[in-house]
Amino acid sequence: MSNENGIYAEWIGKAYDQQGKLIKKTWDAYIPLEQAIYEDMLATKNNLVKGTVSEIAKKHGMTIEYAVGFLDGISEVLEPSLDLESITEETMVDAKFDFEALYKKMVELGADHLAALPQWGNILDEARRKELYKEQKASGTVVLSEQEKIGRNDPCHCGSGKKHKQCCL
Repeated sequence: MSNENGIYAEWIGKAYDQQGKLIKKTWDAYIPLEQAIYEDMLATKNNLVKGTVSEIAKKHGMTIEYAVGFLDGISEVLEPSLDLESITEETMVDAKFDFEALYKKMVELGADHLAALPQWGNILDEARRKELYKEQKASGTVVLSEQEKIGRNDPCHCGSGKKHKQCCL
C-alpha cells in the first residue's frame, strides 16, 4: 500500500501542496474522522494509543494515510515518540499522552474544532482549560523592545519568509 517513500510521505503528499498549503479536499475528509477519534478518547478518558498502524486505521474507519496523519498530529505529545518517517502499516504503537499537553498542542496548532470539544469537560474543567489556553497563547507571544522594532515591510520575525504586514502584524 505504501510506496518507497513511506506512508508518512504519502500522507504529507495528500495533505499539503508543494507550497505547504493544506489541500482542502483531503482535510475536509480527514477532519471529521480525526474529531471522532478525539471525541472517543476524551469521552472514555483514554490516553493510550495502542496497536499497529493498520489496526488503528481499521478501528477508526480510516485509511492508513489518515491514521498516520492522526499520529502525526499527536506525535509531539506521545511518550515514547514515534519515528514517523519509518512508520509502516505493521509498526506497533504503544504510547500514552498527557491530556493537558494535548490540549495545549491543539491550541498551539489552531485546532479550535478539537480544543472546543465538549468531551474536554470529562478531563479538564473549564477554568483549567482557560488557564491552559492562556498559557499556550502567551508562550507564542513575541515581545520586541523599541530597539528591535520591525517595519511593516520587513521580513517577519517568526521566520515564515513573509513580510511582517502579511504575517504577524
